[in-house]
Amino acid sequence: MVITATRSAEVASGCGACGGVPVRDPGQFVERGLLRRGVEGRCRSCPEGWCETGTGPAPEEIRQALLARHGPARLRLAGQPGRGGLVPVLRALRETYGLPLGETRLMAAELSGAGLSGTFVERAYLAQGLRKRSVATTLAPPPPA
Repeated sequence: MVITATRSAEVASGCGACGGVPVRDPGQFVERGLLRRGVEGRCRSCPEGWCETGTGPAPEEIRQALLARHGPARLRLAGQPGRGGLVPVLRALRETYGLPLGETRLMAAELSGAGLSGTFVERAYLAQGLRKRSVATTLAPPPPA
């Protein structure tokens, strides 16, 4: 098992078993080339606990918890597209997200401009797909406002 990126954040809510305060630990990670998500939970007052996992983009609740805890990351192309222009970028985006060509072109334009913002793991996953197509990128926090 190879994990290339991972992030998590604790979120408190109400326990269904005892009424105590369980803590949920949502996270995202890249495993075996797949974008994955998971939520582990445990109650502070009783032995209740659980774990849920899934593949693909995280629900907005998980994304927002990770963005609040870690801040957004920004992925940009590292320089101008080489021979072939944006074709390798478009192919990587289509392979990674399965989007229609129009949306893929918009994402490619953002990548070559200001960059795409999202969770660190989402952007690390896209950077991995771009590397497979020999597209160099930079992954960093956005500049201060």
